[in-house]
Amino acid sequence: MRPALALVLLLLSVPAWGQPGRSGSAEFPSELAASVLSASFEFLEPRTLEPVSVPQMALWGLRGITSLDAGLTIEDSGPTLDLRLANRTIHQRAVPPAPSAAAWGQAGAELMSAAWKVSDIVRDAGSQALVTRFFDELFNHLDPYSRYVPPGAASLDRARRSGAAGIGLVLAKVGKAFIVQSVNADGPGAEAGIIRGDSILAVDDQPTLGEDLATVLSWISGIDGTEVGITVRRRDGSTQVLDIERVVVPPETVFAEQVGTVLLVRIAGFSSDTDRRLAQEFERLLTKAPAARRPRGVVLDLRGNRGGLLRQAVAATSLMLESGLVAVTAGRNPGATHEWRAIAHDATEGAPLVVLVDGRSASAAEIMAAALADQGRAVVVGSSTLGKGLVQTIATLPDGGELFVTWSRVLAPSGWPIQSLGVLPQVCTSQGPDATWQQLTSLNRGRLPLADALARHDAARAPLPGSEIAALRSACPAAEGREADMTAARYLLDHPAAYAAARQPRPLFGLLKP
Repeated sequence: MRPALALVLLLLSVPAWGQPGRSGSAEFPSELAASVLSASFEFLEPRTLEPVSVPQMALWGLRGITSLDAGLTIEDSGPTLDLRLANRTIHQRAVPPAPSAAAWGQAGAELMSAAWKVSDIVRDAGSQALVTRFFDELFNHLDPYSRYVPPGAASLDRARRSGAAGIGLVLAKVGKAFIVQSVNADGPGAEAGIIRGDSILAVDDQPTLGEDLATVLSWISGIDGTEVGITVRRRDGSTQVLDIERVVVPPETVFAEQVGTVLLVRIAGFSSDTDRRLAQEFERLLTKAPAARRPRGVVLDLRGNRGGLLRQAVAATSLMLESGLVAVTAGRNPGATHEWRAIAHDATEGAPLVVLVDGRSASAAEIMAAALADQGRAVVVGSSTLGKGLVQTIATLPDGGELFVTWSRVLAPSGWPIQSLGVLPQVCTSQGPDATWQQLTSLNRGRLPLADALARHDAARAPLPGSEIAALRSACPAAEGREADMTAARYLLDHPAAYAAARQPRPLFGLLKP
């Protein structure tokens, strides 16, 4: 069974929006729209970062009608809500007497239905487009990250968050061949004997020759519990056909190898088992390695890591701390405010640790880097990070879509806000090789060149004006990762005096103690 059919089966379990281009006969699904809007208002009202009333959210969202058809407008005249076409009122209804989610959800659906009846443009766009525009307009007034995801995309997002049903392989197209780049150690592909370097010749007897990578991956993916036939060519030239049962395999996010005397660990994101995989690699390559081959330090590469699950960031960070504060989240809703503390033990047994970041490191990756730096556990090398320090909570709506709603800000252990400010590294590589070398030689003499900039950065408190953010970030402008990052990391691990000068714990936030 192909993945497209699996998606169809999944979508059949929720009500469907009307399709675009059928303006002649389709009716607007008012009942579904009312339930979606009501559920959204009920979820949003107690959770947004700043307080916003249900009526205000509804009025913002209803402007989405105008964004579809500029000839239509919504006016709040006080006692009534008016849908107008040019200078003529074409639908009028009383403003709900109470700011309840259900009443305003019903009012919003009624006005959408009225617009549907009079506008060919709205009907041609389709009811899903009308609802999507409603949320686009609403979230334009909140923050950059809150959003509505329609049912189809939401289903795919849910699969990606938990891991798609597959066999646990990462493939790359090399010339005309599809080569196994890595194998999830806990996946069915590994259990069947597939190893790195094998070639995939066919999937369910369909030759891969001439196909693109996305197509081959779609053939391998499927419904949890179904089988897929994989024709493998080994590196010795022999071939084998393997019948493998698909399972939900979380995406591989941890890639570790020993390079000389350094353990290099790249974390590509934070999925549902990142902490477990990181613990496995620390044990395999560090703590249980023969004494003669044990790495002298760890380089943790978070460059390009866009984040992921907050709890996983905390759990994975805990593997490198004995105890202490990892982050604080603060919001209006009681459930959004929390102290996140180390919940494990230092699985590296105190090995020297350097963290690489760049301008693309974001969210959960910034939480990890900030905690390890603030606790004095690691030296951060690279450039200022993206600065995405807002946490979303998720609601599934009656249509199968999802709301991602920002409900808390993330504060580093020393109290500075990650949002917009980002992590400032102790060793900056984005100002060129000469500046990097000067920093390293100064550190080797016991002086931290960025000490003043780091002190100003750590003293910052939300909310911050844009000018102050720009000034603080200018000490180490954001940039993509570069070879100088690894060079600086190796220098620090080779020169304990420089590492010690850069690795300085910061005062923790407020009354919180490690």
